[in-house]
Amino acid sequence: MSILKKINKHLSNIPGWRSGRKYLIIESDDWGSIRMPSIQAYNRLKAKGVPLKTGNSEGYNRLDTLAGPDDFSALFELLSSVKDKNGKKGVFTAMSLSANPDFDKIRDSVFEEYFYEPFPVTLEKYGISKSLSCWKDGIAHGLFRPEFHGREHLNVAAWMRALQRKDPFTLAAFNEGFWGFRNPGSSRINYQAAYDLEEYDDIIYQKEVIKSGLDLFEAIHGYRASFFVPPNGPFNLGLCKATAASGIKYISTAKIHREPMGAGKFKKGLYSLGKKNQEGQYFLVRNCFFEPHQTQKDWVDSCLKDISVAFLWNKPAIISSHRVNYIGMHNEANRIHSLKEL
Repeated sequence: MSILKKINKHLSNIPGWRSGRKYLIIESDDWGSIRMPSIQAYNRLKAKGVPLKTGNSEGYNRLDTLAGPDDFSALFELLSSVKDKNGKKGVFTAMSLSANPDFDKIRDSVFEEYFYEPFPVTLEKYGISKSLSCWKDGIAHGLFRPEFHGREHLNVAAWMRALQRKDPFTLAAFNEGFWGFRNPGSSRINYQAAYDLEEYDDIIYQKEVIKSGLDLFEAIHGYRASFFVPPNGPFNLGLCKATAASGIKYISTAKIHREPMGAGKFKKGLYSLGKKNQEGQYFLVRNCFFEPHQTQKDWVDSCLKDISVAFLWNKPAIISSHRVNYIGMHNEANRIHSLKEL
């Protein structure tokens, strides 16, 4: 790491709430979303030229999918093996999606209407309904705490418009039960960014998505979510009132948040841990990163340094670590490697 990056790492940890206690939180995004349905689908989409890279890597789309019982068993075994000074086991804050698109109904409507299904229904369709009991066991044993990542990990409005105009990449992906890419020939919107704004008026629909998604979250898990991490980051602050009305007390944001305003316009804002908005909600900011599925980097060394800097400035170490790291459905070696690193 360059001297400038080291300085910026320290400077970014200075503002905001502090504590003399050492807190370590692991926030893991994307639980419940389909991502890549199968390795066969991945290979077919790659052959058709669908852009599958996220940044400089195809790791997310090559490795990430719904978590199966073996994934949960291995993760929970590891989390159970460690304890803090009070005897509490390790726990993942699992940022979770309540639903996925119902591809059959959308196809039957000839793309004129959008339909979604609760993620337990998706698990049944994919033959891994036993995974739902793993979610419940993880919650019951204090190893796995779902919170709200959105109704779907999908920008419904932008996706449906692309399907209606018969965009070839979007249609090819749809036919494989997949949407997780940015289509450079169609829209600047990454379909994964559920609360980005292709058009400003999309915010009206997004408010309904938040309410129905949080109601469905409660119906599935038996409690109201209080914490919201917008998928991929983009989130117009006009949605804060809708989240507060549905029980959200905390919202995750980047330290420099690019608030989407529609038509490709953004407004920048600076955020620090514990900043409060007009709705009485607190913003939480991640300051540590652990993504060992990206094997080109020593993530153990990097994350331990992030934690050290956080503790130096009396900040909790809030670690971002996506579901993809702990999934072995497409490649078991990925899960084995990531758990070893964890």
